[in-house]
Amino acid sequence: MNQKTVLVLGGGTGGIVAAHRLRRLLPGPSRVRLIERSAEHVFQPSLLWLMIGEREPATIQRPLPRLNRRGIEVEQGTIEEIDARARAVRVGGREQTGDALIVSLGAELAPEAIPGLAEAGYNLYSLEGAVALRDALRQFQSGHIIVLTAAPAYKCPAAPYEAAMLIEYDCRRRGIRSRVEISLCAAEPGPMGVAGPEVSAAVRGLVAAKGVAYYPEHQVTAVHASERRISFANGAQVEYDLLAFVPPHRVPAVVQAAGLAGEGGWVSVDPRTLETKYPSVFAIGDVTSIPLKLGKPLPKAGVFAERQAEVVARNLAARFQGREEKAAFDGWGACFVETGDGRAAYGAGNFYAEPTPQIKLRRPGWAWHVGKVLFEKFWLRKWF
Repeated sequence: MNQKTVLVLGGGTGGIVAAHRLRRLLPGPSRVRLIERSAEHVFQPSLLWLMIGEREPATIQRPLPRLNRRGIEVEQGTIEEIDARARAVRVGGREQTGDALIVSLGAELAPEAIPGLAEAGYNLYSLEGAVALRDALRQFQSGHIIVLTAAPAYKCPAAPYEAAMLIEYDCRRRGIRSRVEISLCAAEPGPMGVAGPEVSAAVRGLVAAKGVAYYPEHQVTAVHASERRISFANGAQVEYDLLAFVPPHRVPAVVQAAGLAGEGGWVSVDPRTLETKYPSVFAIGDVTSIPLKLGKPLPKAGVFAERQAEVVARNLAARFQGREEKAAFDGWGACFVETGDGRAAYGAGNFYAEPTPQIKLRRPGWAWHVGKVLFEKFWLRKWF
């Protein structure tokens, strides 16, 4: 096999796993280049623990340049242009070409898409937002806390429901729960709808058991920060004292400009191999849209990005070496659902099952919470 170069775009979960696996599977002379604008990788699932003071930023971040020790060439820079046909990118005004591209640029967070949202509350999905929310919660003594999903589709579908339950737990352990009202206003019709009605009802029951008021199908249209008031498309007006939100998501502009994004705004791929319409150009993780038989897309979640990265790496290595490409993404996924009090539920199953995904949610227990803690430690140690 001649020397090959693979460009991995993005240093999130999928990009890191793809780069690692390719480096292990390809001969030494071949190059694996990972391009990411941030110097640090943030382990996103732990932002909820940071939010309630159970983690510090340094404990859930790792410097991406460490991957150089594994033979991965890490370049910090902003990707300015992608030429999918030529399998080329421009970074810092310099063009780079590869024998294959793996696009793992994730979903861009866009709180500015809702008037007033960014100024009015705290972004649950960013490190800066989680830190600021932690500080605000430490000072909070009484009033109305709202957890808001600003659009019906977003990555990590369990996260806002976990956030509401963890905030409730934090208020109880601080002795202020009787003075605090907690509401979850969701743009979607129910929790984790793609997982099926049984799972959705179970998660809704977990939230209700915490005394958290739940308002589905509340699509926010504007947030009035000076008045601490939220306007919804259904005509409702809700006042708050502290607001935590999941912002709208959109495909990165550089992906859109490259012609990789389809009509739905995300990258269409082969559901098994993750190859795009351009040969040897793959997309994995949150930047993709994979339609399921029930008419909804595969959820955006780190577990899928990781498993997709494994498939792409194995098949690329086989392709370069002239072997049969046998790996296929099977749609299996799992997630922990933190409920507070040192407990978590656990959902897992096959999202590619027909006619509907076959997902089972196991009830909360301390063992699942410990499992998530161990997974956090294992993941950061394994890849860094």
